[in-house]
Amino acid sequence: MVTPSPSPSPESPTRPSERPAEPVLDGGRPSTAQRLAAFVERSWRPIALLLALFVAWWVVTAAELVEPYLVPSPGDTFAAIAEAPDYFWEHTWTTTYETLLGFVIATVVGVVSALVMVQSSTVEKTLYPLLLFAQVIPKIAIAPLFVVWLGFGLGPKIVVAVLMAFFPVVISMVTGLKSVDPEMLELSATMGAKPGQTFWKIRFPASLPHLFSGLKVAATMAVTGAVVGEFVGADAGLGYVILQANGNLDTPVLFAGLLIMSVLGVLLFVLVEWLEHLVLPWHASRRADTVATTL
Repeated sequence: MVTPSPSPSPESPTRPSERPAEPVLDGGRPSTAQRLAAFVERSWRPIALLLALFVAWWVVTAAELVEPYLVPSPGDTFAAIAEAPDYFWEHTWTTTYETLLGFVIATVVGVVSALVMVQSSTVEKTLYPLLLFAQVIPKIAIAPLFVVWLGFGLGPKIVVAVLMAFFPVVISMVTGLKSVDPEMLELSATMGAKPGQTFWKIRFPASLPHLFSGLKVAATMAVTGAVVGEFVGADAGLGYVILQANGNLDTPVLFAGLLIMSVLGVLLFVLVEWLEHLVLPWHASRRADTVATTL
């Protein structure tokens, strides 16, 4: 004789669908407060260091430990900018234009050169020593040649900026294209992927973290290259401002030009890092839950 099973109590669920819905934890994007807290956590140390350097600069000049014509005070430096904002803006824009154009050209040529070098070992063995040789030559030594060849226009400044920024781009791109896991390439070949599909789906995405690392270096080098080109022969730009101030022993204007040049390099670096954040949200360095080692 089969004993009937007891009927379920009214409180107990009879089907999974009748169970109360469990609260879903928000695992999506961090909130504005969390992003602000992360930004403060990343930024307070360099900001504190900059403030400490600024205070030390002010203390040294206020205590007259050095002569004003050698190191001007922060107040005199910012006053020089405030007295002629149009002058500094005009020359800053000239250097910015040269820097951006040189940076873009170096990026395009560097990426294309890296693709060719990776596809052909013969080309790589031929070009790599030449690239290394061109990199070790001081750009200030060959900049006068570009003035002779291209005149006193924008050409020499852009060429020097390209030469300064080109090497980090091509080296980082070559490294990225060669760092692809061989098992991934074998898997794609086994699944019948064409070379173009393998490149766009595996090789190129894997090379982007290395490429952006090189672009960050190239961004600051492009600013230096543009200013070096202006040192040789120019009638506009921050390099021209620095040379004129040095000849007139006008250290406040000289320090103002150096300060603006540094800010320009930092802004371009931050722009590249922002683009990296947009393009590579999947990379480990961009994940919010990545464990960072702090001192």
